[in-house]
Amino acid sequence: MTAQIIDGKAIAKQVREDVARGVSALGERGVVPGLAAVLVGDDPASSVYVASKEKAAKAAGMNSWVYRLGSDASQAEVDGLMRKLGGDDKVHGILLQLPLPKGLSSEAALDLLDPSKDIDGLTAESAGLLALGKPRFVPCTPLGIQVLLDSSGTKVESSEVVVVGRTKLVGRPISILLSLKADTANATVTLCHTGTTDLAHHTRQADILVVAAGVPKGITGDMIKPGATVIDVGISRGPDGKLLGDVDFATASQVAGAITPVPGGVGPMTVAMLMSNTLKAADLRA
Repeated sequence: MTAQIIDGKAIAKQVREDVARGVSALGERGVVPGLAAVLVGDDPASSVYVASKEKAAKAAGMNSWVYRLGSDASQAEVDGLMRKLGGDDKVHGILLQLPLPKGLSSEAALDLLDPSKDIDGLTAESAGLLALGKPRFVPCTPLGIQVLLDSSGTKVESSEVVVVGRTKLVGRPISILLSLKADTANATVTLCHTGTTDLAHHTRQADILVVAAGVPKGITGDMIKPGATVIDVGISRGPDGKLLGDVDFATASQVAGAITPVPGGVGPMTVAMLMSNTLKAADLRA
C-alpha cells in the first residue's frame, strides 16, 4: 500500500482564498480585519514565522502590524503592550509569538489578552469554551488538522482517533475538538503521552493517528494500523539540515491509507487558520 498524500499547501490555498473573499465582504460593511503580532526577542524561527503571518494577512487584504520588543524587554513592557492592543479598536486579533525569552511569563501576558481577540485560542476562556463544546477560537494547528481531515474526505465520526502528545497548543485541543458531538467530529479519542505504557499498542488501534510529540521519526510504519490516516504535526531538522516530522514517512507511507508530508502538510494550515480566526474575530465585533 502506498498512502495518499494529503496536500496541506493546496488546502491552505483554498482556505486563504475563502478568507480573502470574506475580508472583501466585510470591507463592504466598512470593517477591515486587523492582526497585531507581538514578537519578543530575536529567535530566528519566530521571526520567520511572524513574517509569514504578516505576509498572509496583507495578501488577504487585512491590516497587519508587528510589534517587536528586544530580548531584554521586561514583563511590564510585554504586559503593557498586550493591554494597549486589547484596547485598540483597529486590532481584531492579537498574536503573542511563543516562546518568550527566558525570564518572561507567557501565562501572565496571555492572562491580559482580550479573549475576543484571542485568535490563537490560548486564553483560559478560549480553552474553557472548547472544553464545554462551545468553541469560539480554536488553536490554529488543531483547527487546521480538522480542515485537513474534512477536505481529504477522512471519516471522523465514530472513528478511533489516537493523539500522541498532550500540549495545550495541539494535543489537548485536537483531542477535545475531534470528540465533540458535531458533524465534523464525534470520534472516540485516546490521548497518549510520555506516561503511556506500550504506545504502539494504542497507535495500532487508530483509524486516525495525530502525532505531535516532538520526537523526530518517533512513529514508524509498524506502529500504524493498515489504511489509517496519519497526521504528522512535528517538524525539526535532521543532521543534514532536512526537515523531519514525528512520523517516519518512508515506512509509514507504505502502511497508511493517507498521510501528511513534512513539510507541506500541517504547517501551511496553521497560518491559513490564523487568517480564518482573524476574519472571524473581526466579523464577531462587526
